[in-house]
Amino acid sequence: MDHTTPEIPSFTLLSSTTPDGTEVAPQQLVEGLGGENLSPDLQWSGAPEGTRSFAVTCFDPDAPTGSGFWHWVAWDIPADVGSLPLGVPRDSSSLRQAHNDFGTQGYDGPEPPAGPPHRYVFSVHALPVESLEVDPESPHIGARFAIFSQQLASASLTAHYQVTD
Repeated sequence: MDHTTPEIPSFTLLSSTTPDGTEVAPQQLVEGLGGENLSPDLQWSGAPEGTRSFAVTCFDPDAPTGSGFWHWVAWDIPADVGSLPLGVPRDSSSLRQAHNDFGTQGYDGPEPPAGPPHRYVFSVHALPVESLEVDPESPHIGARFAIFSQQLASASLTAHYQVTD
């Protein structure tokens, strides 16, 4: 039985503060690493017809947890929006945000243990619904399930960060 995820279409995602393939910008890092803990600016275009909202995720697949680490899960971004500014507030009324794996609502930046570099995958997901109808107080797995099971297309950029001894 094949358990691979089907290929889905892509569109364009850019960030001026954290471009694809670069090191995570200093302001995106947690304060303990000298950062400001601000989500990066994101701009996207080319989402498919039928898109009625967007969701944004940030995932570290290299976290030593066996299942990665979710830094940001946000959704119910209206279809006519094509960008998010630097530093989306945790209490923003323009989208819904789950509690991340740090246990706080909204975005929290990289804070990897010393060792090899970690990748941070920022993704925008085009969705066929205006609202996921997910409670932001519930575990983010519910929002992620709704996002990944319905997405029409997604766009990602990957940045990295490393803490050395």
